[in-house]
Amino acid sequence: WDAPDTHGVGAANLAWGNLGFEYLPTAGHWRQVWKNGEWLPGDFVRDPFLSVHILANVFHYGQSLFEGFKSFHAQDGSVYSFADHMSHQRMAHGCRRFRIPQVPRGMWEDAVDEVIRRNVGYVPPHGSGGALYLRPFIFGSGPRLGLGPSPEYTFVVFSNPVGSYYKTGQMQALDALVNDEYDRAAPLGCGDCKAAGNYAADLESMYVSKQRGFPISLYLDARERRYVEEFNTSNFVAITKDGKYVTPDAPRSVLDSNTNKVLRQLAADLGLPVEARPIDFEAEVESFAEVGAVGTAVVVTPIKSLTRGDRVWQFGETPTLQRLHDKVRAIQNGEEVDRHGWMRKVELTDPKRQTLMSIYPGL
Repeated sequence: WDAPDTHGVGAANLAWGNLGFEYLPTAGHWRQVWKNGEWLPGDFVRDPFLSVHILANVFHYGQSLFEGFKSFHAQDGSVYSFADHMSHQRMAHGCRRFRIPQVPRGMWEDAVDEVIRRNVGYVPPHGSGGALYLRPFIFGSGPRLGLGPSPEYTFVVFSNPVGSYYKTGQMQALDALVNDEYDRAAPLGCGDCKAAGNYAADLESMYVSKQRGFPISLYLDARERRYVEEFNTSNFVAITKDGKYVTPDAPRSVLDSNTNKVLRQLAADLGLPVEARPIDFEAEVESFAEVGAVGTAVVVTPIKSLTRGDRVWQFGETPTLQRLHDKVRAIQNGEEVDRHGWMRKVELTDPKRQTLMSIYPGL
């Protein structure tokens, strides 16, 4: 945890082309506490360990939410945060659902920007295919014996350099299992929140699927096991044979994916009809030309087959999903105009020293 305090994009001199999606120590994180009805001043902290009470609400009653998005060193030499306002909105929704005090938008952006500034050396340079992944999270950190909201909450923003999921630029398709033995979320539950418990509940299902040879599985609705919901950690999208972009509409049980929102907008920009609606798996699976799992880490993972029992549905090439994937990456890298305001520029000037912390000019 005593990583050097580097200055300048890419100054950490990591093997940028070899980064995966694994933990790497950085210069530190932002930490801020809510107590006695107000947010206290926050701090940038180098030590990655937290001292938390043994009765902290998060351990016993599960008050915990997290987010994930990326920042990029763009072609013009600046660093941008991609769609972090969507993550803020989603965390605010989760906070309301979990009775957690909301993080004000200004506090969120100040924390995010400070973490990027202080870890700017870990921002992969433009052209490397990487990004600085940001993980804001909030949890009940105060002691609570009986069920109820925590008397204290801790908000943290952590960062980690990550590489391009697809080293060659071409998406790699996976075989998926239709999950008939587990439910991801209840119809009126909290599946639409990015709650830590939702992911813990998926681990057994994910393990079972992988033991059967499927790296990913698809959940159907818990009530009828009829309608498509989402993959383990990704939203479901399909391009139909008649050229529509379709994705499930299940507001209380499917995560409101930021990546899906972006892809839907870009699909509409390309002239594709976009439909967010209930998708009857058995009735509609034959109409799918392309299927994808979409999320922050990879943007789009193509699905080459879906297996349910002894039936298998195969899918071919994914030209439309590849085109949408490439447009997202081009916007993130500053190589295509951001017409929708998803890229938020992060000022790399330290307000105390007034030094510009970027050693890589625009290309």
